[in-house]
Amino acid sequence: MTSLITVGLLHPGQMGAAVGHELTKAGVRVLWCPIGRSDASVQRAEEAGLDAVPELGSLLERSSVAISLCPPAAAEETAVAIREAGFSGLFVEANAISPDRAERIAADMAAHGARTVDGCVIGPPPGGTVATHLYLSGEEAELAAVKDLFAGTAVVPIQMEGAVGAASALKMAYGSYQKAACALAGVAQALGRAHGVDQHLTAEARRLAKSPLATPEYLTGVAAKAWRWAPEMREVAQSLAEVGLPQEMAEAAATVFDLWELDKDNQELPLPQALDRLKRD
Repeated sequence: MTSLITVGLLHPGQMGAAVGHELTKAGVRVLWCPIGRSDASVQRAEEAGLDAVPELGSLLERSSVAISLCPPAAAEETAVAIREAGFSGLFVEANAISPDRAERIAADMAAHGARTVDGCVIGPPPGGTVATHLYLSGEEAELAAVKDLFAGTAVVPIQMEGAVGAASALKMAYGSYQKAACALAGVAQALGRAHGVDQHLTAEARRLAKSPLATPEYLTGVAAKAWRWAPEMREVAQSLAEVGLPQEMAEAAATVFDLWELDKDNQELPLPQALDRLKRD
């Protein structure tokens, strides 16, 4: 079944091309603009079944929905280009940006006649064994339109409560852990390798694997132990520095643990109170 909706996709990187491919498989015509894009982007777009349009203005004239999936640094530049081209349809801001930036972009779009849905993509590019979730926030009518667009695809749309900014807040909260955890794993493995203990490190990590993000109640125990963990992280920072590895994240972790100093050995600390301790006045 072919959709009557035409989507403009800006700009199809690995995630964007995979998302676009899910739409084309569902019968949606997806347009993209190859100007200034790499050969790799051209190949991805062709493999995804996207239709090339040589000029952004023409692409947007033909599109009732525009989806922005680009590096965060280019989010506002891309939104401005879409706005200046006179787009007045439904704009899906699906980049990994802060809630404030999402709200600012939406306000600018609204002032020029376009409606905005805030989007948050969590998961790998769609099509694999792990689901790709697309969280959406904004006005209910617009959210329903985007949900319908992805119905039956490998991109699972999830409607959130809240205005534009809520989906971006989720992305920032999730990314603050997931991306930082990858960086921490990198320096931990490098430190282990520097001392020839990396195989033991990996074995212990697999034996004790547990995500504090998935079990937030665990954090109350962390707060109770933080008075011991802060100096330990400063020892970690020193150990990293001794072998020429980045020590800033270990130092930053120690600074966070310092904020739980007042909760020493308090195993009865409620989770909301533990989390509130991390707010700076």
